[in-house]
Amino acid sequence: MSQKTNLKILFISRAYPPIHGGIEDQNYSLGEILTQLTNTKIIANKKGKKNLPFFLVRLFIQFPFILHKYDVVLFGDGVLSPVGAFFKICWRKTKFVSVIHGLDITYAYQKSTMGKIYRTINIPSLKKLDKLIMVGNHTIDEAVKIGINRKKCIFIPNGVNIDKVCEPHTRTDLEKLLSKQNSQQLEYFHNKKIILRVGRFVPHKGLHWFIDKVMPLLPEEFILVGAGGYNPKAVGDSENYTLCNKYIKKHHLENRVILFPNIPQPDMNILFNTADVYISPNIDIKGSMEGFGLNALEAVMCGRIVLSSDLQGLKDAIKNNVNGFLLEPENIIIWKNKIEEVCNPHFDQKTFIANAKEYTLDNFTWNRIGQQYLNVLEKL
Repeated sequence: MSQKTNLKILFISRAYPPIHGGIEDQNYSLGEILTQLTNTKIIANKKGKKNLPFFLVRLFIQFPFILHKYDVVLFGDGVLSPVGAFFKICWRKTKFVSVIHGLDITYAYQKSTMGKIYRTINIPSLKKLDKLIMVGNHTIDEAVKIGINRKKCIFIPNGVNIDKVCEPHTRTDLEKLLSKQNSQQLEYFHNKKIILRVGRFVPHKGLHWFIDKVMPLLPEEFILVGAGGYNPKAVGDSENYTLCNKYIKKHHLENRVILFPNIPQPDMNILFNTADVYISPNIDIKGSMEGFGLNALEAVMCGRIVLSSDLQGLKDAIKNNVNGFLLEPENIIIWKNKIEEVCNPHFDQKTFIANAKEYTLDNFTWNRIGQQYLNVLEKL
């Protein structure tokens, strides 16, 4: 750990634990490491989206009295960028910065009323901030397309929180979990090859494509598990949990594809630490994107072989033939063959996994990522 600096940071998060999700967990880890590296105060909304209006009122009341104490205000995502743009008018010495995730940019393409409001208010506000820290290089490219100056953007990846997912679990733990979800006897899952996909049930994650195109071609011994968040009323990407179930029935895969919507973290950890192979079969969907492949990195650290689409933010997390394999998106045969190859006893999984973990630890721990944030903020 580097010596603590004198930089004073006010970290604002509108999405924070105990509510759990991608941004919530990322904001928590970022806030924690910044408090270790420098003088950081965290103001966080810990009560979910329903509390956001009250949280905004709180910010507008507090800011005039506390902003003069800080060198930098860092927002955990782009939703609160209008707050930064507003207060930047009067507090010119304070620098206003925001972390930018993929949805912070692609939400501007939504045709809904909220999408129009976001285009009208949030995107111009992002342009006024002093720096935008993008979690993926593809996010920078998409930001430039909607008029954000590339010089204002810098790429810093997300960090991987090993303690969150890496736990000692056995194959028996996995078989009990799958048996409970699928109403099959434990013996059914003996000697099966378990393919894991973790992520929200949304189109660009590619789970529906994999069920429809790849699973019917794989031998009967392969079972696919799809786990992640599911909220049909969520703002942003449309859900495709329903479509996944449609393809399961279409190909009679009821005993070979198991879905876990809104799976609790303890059960998720069982999957992460016992599956045979992890996949991120993302596909290109207009108006949506993968900002960064954090789940893929978590799978690496849990000792899984990772296969990922060579697409968008996934390329920032997975280096081909180093900590995983990048495959051509939507190439059915390539995906089928690679899955069979890495699950074959002739493939040296032990050596590959050890090297993959070492590379990931060297590049994506929160200590390293936090120092990158600090370097950028100090230069402001």
